[in-house]
Amino acid sequence: MRRAAVSNALPELPNIDAGLFDRPSPERFSHAAPARHAPRFLLLYGSLRERSYSRLLTEEAARLLRAMGGETRIFDPAGLPLPDSAPDDHPKVQELRELAQWAEGMVWCSPERHGAMTGIMKAQIDWIPLSMGAVRPTQGKTLAVMQVSGGSQSFNAVNQLRVLGRWMRMLTIPNQSSVAKAFLEFDEAGRMKPSAYYERVVDVMEELMKFTLLTRDAAAYLVDRYSERRESAEQLSRRVNQRAI
Repeated sequence: MRRAAVSNALPELPNIDAGLFDRPSPERFSHAAPARHAPRFLLLYGSLRERSYSRLLTEEAARLLRAMGGETRIFDPAGLPLPDSAPDDHPKVQELRELAQWAEGMVWCSPERHGAMTGIMKAQIDWIPLSMGAVRPTQGKTLAVMQVSGGSQSFNAVNQLRVLGRWMRMLTIPNQSSVAKAFLEFDEAGRMKPSAYYERVVDVMEELMKFTLLTRDAAAYLVDRYSERRESAEQLSRRVNQRAI
């Protein structure tokens, strides 16, 4: 996107490169052509159990997103190697990374185990790189976080997921879901029973959809940073002015 024009000098900011400085304005958000396709969501869960409550909650979230007009993909972590134990071209790693690039928003849902997210959940996030060439596959994309617990309600896992979302430069929505005693919240068919917990999940998916529709067209502008523009300008200058090829 083209930056808003600024003066050639910023006398009160002598350490700023005026040519790279940006003055945000509402008009900047109207430049991008609006996307016409259904919002795309990748959903990750953190358990391999046959009756995995994080998977069941994730499937319920996917149904809600589809009902709201979204397109969903759920990644199955079975067979995903531990980070750094396999090459990047491992089929499961490639599948996960391709889905991360495809998605415009994500849902991360982990059980809480020993007061933390599971290793299965963390391994999936660790396999998504901060950069792939010149592309950051998560930057500027929306994120909703959820957790299931076997006992009383806790927020340890969702709090950790929020930290990871920030580290991955994602737009993590304010709302979240934490389902206590999850074994009581699903019927034999694996569907979530009516409850305040279920209504919270509906709220979270509705908020995720709204934030995704609001930000996806402007994601590149929202995460455009002065420091990175300056770094890119310096790299370009070195390349253009190099004496030897």
